[in-house]
Amino acid sequence: MSPAAAPNPVLLVLTALAASVMLGLPLISVQPNRIMPGEGLTLWALGGPLAVAAVLTLLAALAWLAWRPTRRALATALALVGLCLALLPWGLVAVAAEQIDPDMASARIGLGAGLWALLFVLLLALLELLNRLALGPLPRWGLTLVLALSLFAALAGGGLDSLALMREYHGRSATFHAALRYHLVLVAAVVGISLLLAAALALAMRRWSRLQRGTFSVLSVLQTIPSLALFGLLLAPLAYLAARFTWLGDLGVRGIGWAPALIALVAYSLLPMTRNAYVALDEVAADVTDAARGMGMSPGQVFWQVRLPLALPVMLEGIRITAVQAIGLAAVAALIGAGGLGTFIFQGLGQAAMDLVLLGALPIILIALLVDGAFSALAEQLRRSQGRGDTAHGG
Repeated sequence: MSPAAAPNPVLLVLTALAASVMLGLPLISVQPNRIMPGEGLTLWALGGPLAVAAVLTLLAALAWLAWRPTRRALATALALVGLCLALLPWGLVAVAAEQIDPDMASARIGLGAGLWALLFVLLLALLELLNRLALGPLPRWGLTLVLALSLFAALAGGGLDSLALMREYHGRSATFHAALRYHLVLVAAVVGISLLLAAALALAMRRWSRLQRGTFSVLSVLQTIPSLALFGLLLAPLAYLAARFTWLGDLGVRGIGWAPALIALVAYSLLPMTRNAYVALDEVAADVTDAARGMGMSPGQVFWQVRLPLALPVMLEGIRITAVQAIGLAAVAALIGAGGLGTFIFQGLGQAAMDLVLLGALPIILIALLVDGAFSALAEQLRRSQGRGDTAHGG
């Protein structure tokens, strides 16, 4: 049976949810300024009966395509969902031009619960269709590029400047860019250091098997400590070391800041990275390495030319997990003065400004999704390359 041989109940449910969201929840809110609450506007208030009829017709077409037992119908549904996502920013541009009075400099548009729910439902439908059609990485990344270009074009044109989220960004653009760079550098440092330490631990456990149980036990204990508790545990010893050794203080090592954040994030990253590295190296088939030795390869050549390339896809999974985990946990490190995008999240919570929270949270989510997709695609590509190589060798 082909992947599209039966009606898609998931897509049908998502279509019903989209209809409920569009008709029952406010899509946007118009705020006179940053402090005063906005007035929620539904689809009926924004476009009247014509807009409601157009949306219902579109959703009925999507439901009909989900019911069709053909691959072509699901491909058409994918194109339709992708078109809706691509046009969503431009719909906001049109709404902003109609709802915001140019004379009201402080007026802004907030994204309502209905719009966030609709975006979530559309993304779920997109993922469902991509998985059901079993498309390769090239169409997936191509579709992602189209959606990103549509959003960036709407942003570059200035049509979304009246959004409350964009008002928060424009008021803090320099600080935002600095926090974004800091967040990325911190995560890159965590992943790089964790990779080196995990590789050393995995090789040591392979050489001395008695280290395995103790090493994994220690790493598991570190993984169970809550992040804020670990930051607190590091505060006193790092403050003492900074006071005892002035050169550490000159480097910026103290009880708060980047040093405890880096140490804590590396500690959390070691278990998934080390486990994947150890399992990947250990599961390389013995007959493959024996054949390499039989061909006259030295132990170093066997490792670098045979064992490591075969283990790389599984090791990339560990790097992917570590990177995504570090991207999220780095936001919590803002509580100890480590900076990064988490600063905006906690500032927004303190000021009850949800758009400021989103200014920090949305880039973190986007970066995590991009990193996850990139490493997953790279690992899948390596597996396919190895599969083709095995097929050619067998032939």
